Amino acid sequence: MSAADDSILEARLAALRGTDEAAWMEAVFRAFYAPLGQVVYRVVPDRAVVEDLLQDVFLRLWQGRAALPPLESHRAYLTRAALNAALRYVGRNKRQVAWDDAPAADTAPAVTPDALAALHHADTETAVAAALALLPPQCRVVFELSRYEELSYRQIAETLAISPKTVENQMGKALRVLRGALAGALRNLYSVLL
Repeated sequence: MSAADDSILEARLAALRGTDEAAWMEAVFRAFYAPLGQVVYRVVPDRAVVEDLLQDVFLRLWQGRAALPPLESHRAYLTRAALNAALRYVGRNKRQVAWDDAPAADTAPAVTPDALAALHHADTETAVAAALALLPPQCRVVFELSRYEELSYRQIAETLAISPKTVENQMGKALRVLRGALAGALRNLYSVLL
C-alpha cells in the first residue's frame, strides 16, 4: 500500500471512528487482518495460533476503544499490538516447554555434581534477564528477534516496518548496553572457568 493510500485509509478510519464505531471496527478488520497475519506468522509459524492471536488483538481493540486515543497510524498501532501478542505467546510457549521438560521432583538428584557451575549459570541467566530489562522496548524487540528468533536484519526490518539501518543501530545499542550491564557477570564466569 502506498503512502497516499495509507493516508486516505487513515482519514477514512478517523472519520468512521467518530461517527460509527461498528463500521470503523469492520473497516479496520478488513484493512489489516491479512497484513497482520503475515507479520505474526513470521514470529509464530502456526496458522491456528496466528488466527487466535489476531482475534485477541482485534477483540482488545474493540473492548478498549473508549480509552483509545486518536491514532496517527492504525497500521503502526496494530502491528505493534500483534507483534507484542506474538512475542508474549512465544515467551509463554518457551516457559511451558521448559516446565514440561523439567524432571519430576522425585527423579531429580538431591545434589548436583557441579553445584558451583549450576549456581553461576543461574546467576548469569538472572543477570542477562536484568540486562534485557534495561533495554528500551524497540531495542529489546529487535535484539530478541535477532538472537532468540534468529531473524536476519532484513526480516526484522520487514516485521517491524522499520529500515534495516534502524535495526542495525538498535542491535549496536543493545549490544553496548548488554556488554556494560553484564561485565560483572562475565568476570565471575571467567573466574569459574580458570
